Amino acid sequence: MSRRPAGRTAAHPVDGGAGPAPHILYVHLHAPTGSVPHEDVYEMLLDLLRGITPVVQALPPDAALVDVRSALRYFDRDAAGLADLIRVRALALHGVDSTIGVGPNPLLARMAAADGPACAVRVLSGAGPAVEEFLRNKPAAALDGIGPASAKILAGYGLDTVGRIAATPLGTLQRALGATAGRRLYDRARGIDPTPVVRGAPARSIGGERRFGQDELDPVRHRRALLSLTEELGARLRTERQAARSLTLTVRYADRSTTTRTRTLHESSGHSAVLRTTAYQLYDALGLQRARVRTLSLRADGLLAEELTARQLSLEPGDDKSRLIEAAADRARARFGPAAVRPAGTAHRAPRRA
Repeated sequence: MSRRPAGRTAAHPVDGGAGPAPHILYVHLHAPTGSVPHEDVYEMLLDLLRGITPVVQALPPDAALVDVRSALRYFDRDAAGLADLIRVRALALHGVDSTIGVGPNPLLARMAAADGPACAVRVLSGAGPAVEEFLRNKPAAALDGIGPASAKILAGYGLDTVGRIAATPLGTLQRALGATAGRRLYDRARGIDPTPVVRGAPARSIGGERRFGQDELDPVRHRRALLSLTEELGARLRTERQAARSLTLTVRYADRSTTTRTRTLHESSGHSAVLRTTAYQLYDALGLQRARVRTLSLRADGLLAEELTARQLSLEPGDDKSRLIEAAADRARARFGPAAVRPAGTAHRAPRRA
């Protein structure tokens, strides 16, 4: 009986049943400070992964998907063995530990990585019974693409676990979430995810930064910078017809230390008002007391195509009005340039982006 390498666990025992062999790795990196890895370190780690296989899809700021099918014979290892190799090399060369999920598709690899403590390799079999058992008691929100709004809708139908969703007719799911989202959920609850790992895929995040001319104590100026950033990010998302699943705020202080916080949006959005509210919540939660802030950075993460999002209907008439105004402002910017329309709150010139 072979020994399991240190740090490797099984999301579910791998059996010999039918099903695709695990060959997708979801690599989640952990910086020693507990925050996300620095951009330079992240790029070096991506280079490390590309040294194993060219089929690497970056998921900034701290993860990547890797398809290792073409590397199995060259390294004479299975996918789990390559995951062990990646983890050891990342730790030895860059001082960064990682959690790696190994599965037959991106969905199951991600879920395997999340199925336990950090800093380990976890393997999920591609066999049908193993996948069914692994998914059965997972909460609905564990499925990629199910945010708080969708989870609340599903809970209203009593569908609070993946097993219950899998047992639900397709038509019921489509009535609850819409035709496209319902079909996607129906498949994912059964462990089906045909999404390929795309080499050189577009970035899954966009960001901006405001650097103050001097270390800034004034919270009004901090919020003004966040207002400017969210307007900029929102306009970029809408221009590219994308929506963000979460927002990450990084505050760099006068002593060069940083604080990073991330919050998942209530629903995926490119609406500037949603981004602004979330950014203010992240900032307020830090409770900065006379902090000397040098830089504020904001990043929209988990980008997906706008047409794949499901907008929850609002009974607030002001919501539709604000979106109409936003659309008109976008048209003005497209015609006359990005500075044609700016929020009144940024009338006092915000710090320039570095």
